[in-house]
Formats: sequence, structure tokens, C-alpha cells
Amino acid sequence: MRSATGRSWPVTLSRQYHSYDHPSPPPVFNAAESAILSEAYAHVPEHGFTHRALSLGARAAGYPDISASVIPEGVFSLIKYHLVTAREGLAPRKTQVLGGPEQSRLVPVAEKVELLTWERLLANRTINHRWQEALAIMAQPSHVPGSLHELALLVDEIYHLSGDTSVDPSWYTKRGSLSLVYTSSELFMTNDHSPGYEETRSFLQRRLNESDSLGWALGSVRQWVGFTASAGVNVLRSKGVRI
Repeated sequence: MRSATGRSWPVTLSRQYHSYDHPSPPPVFNAAESAILSEAYAHVPEHGFTHRALSLGARAAGYPDISASVIPEGVFSLIKYHLVTAREGLAPRKTQVLGGPEQSRLVPVAEKVELLTWERLLANRTINHRWQEALAIMAQPSHVPGSLHELALLVDEIYHLSGDTSVDPSWYTKRGSLSLVYTSSELFMTNDHSPGYEETRSFLQRRLNESDSLGWALGSVRQWVGFTASAGVNVLRSKGVRI
């Protein structure tokens, strides 16, 4: 199966919530959906997260083009496919990112969080030029709950893989802060043209260092909401919808 970074990882799309005391839920997508979305994802760099990509994916998977219309949430399912495969792709790469068990134990949790968050951001490389379009779709009211749910799963996965076992009130504050850091870094990356996205890496590191600041957190929320709202309006206007 193709991963969000184009690597061939053994991803099953079955582990939707990775925690110490929660059982694995059923698969996110059924077999037909996975086949269509996997093929459609290969067309995202050229066609974006669109019905055109879904139709091409259905055809490549051996289904009639009309099969794309049975994907439950349309193009949002294609975005979710990216989010799920990128998140689930972190676990197989844990050793490569953090080192073996002995080496990883010597690395502070905060540093492991930064390394894993950066690894997840790099999963956007092949579709980064299309991600503002995806953000506009994710900001539509009907898709906001699903988008926030996937974000919560991502930050929980990062802390789990980092070895954080805290169960005190900091469990919530750390995940809330990382959610804001990740979304602002992801947004920054869509306009980053530096080699290897080095400016995004610096941005991420600065924001993680500042993430204990409530003022910064509130500013990040306003920035993200403002961007996604304006992006959604621009996309609708580009399609001839009167606002």
C-alpha cells in the first residue's frame, strides 16, 4: 500500500487510536474504499484532493468511475486517507527516527516529540502544494469534527511513541499545545520554499519552545481559524459559488 510519503510501509489502516489502555477499533476504510483511495492518492499531486482524483483512483483499482461516488465522505475521505496513513506510518519508523530502545531511552520525551512531529510534517512533502486546498475542505462545518478527531489521534500517537506515560492533568495540556504547534507548523509549511523545508523545521522548534505561552496558543488558534475560513471562501469563489 502507498503511504502518505510514497514509501511502501505495511499499513493496515486498522489502528485508529493508539493508547496504552484502549483496544484497536475496526478499520477506518473497507477493502473497496482502501483500494480506490490508495490509487486516487497517487493522483493528488497532479489533480489535488478532488473528485477527478477519486474517479481516476476507481478506474485504476478496477472499479467503474461511478464507484468513487460511493466513498462515504467524498473528497474528505481522500484527505482522511492521507491523515490516517501518515499517522499510522509513524510507528513503523519509530526506530529510524528515535533510534533503538537503548538509544531512545537516553532522549528526553520533549525531544522525541519534536522528532516525531517533524517526521509527520515531512509526510506532507509530496502533497504540500495541495494542502491549502485540503485545509479549506477540512474547515467546512461538516468536516471540522472529523478533522479535529484525526488531529487528536495524531498528537496522542506522537506522545505514545515518545514514551510519555503521564496520567495527570498535563496529559490534556500537552496534547492541546502540540495540536496548536502542529497545525501552525503545517500551515507555515504550505508557504515554505526553503531547501528541505528547513524554515518549517526552525518554526516548529521555536513554537515547541514557546508552547507553554497561553498568549501564543490563542494567537495560533486565531491564525488557523482565520486562514481556513478565508481559504474555504477562496476555493468556493474559484468554483463560481456566490458568497
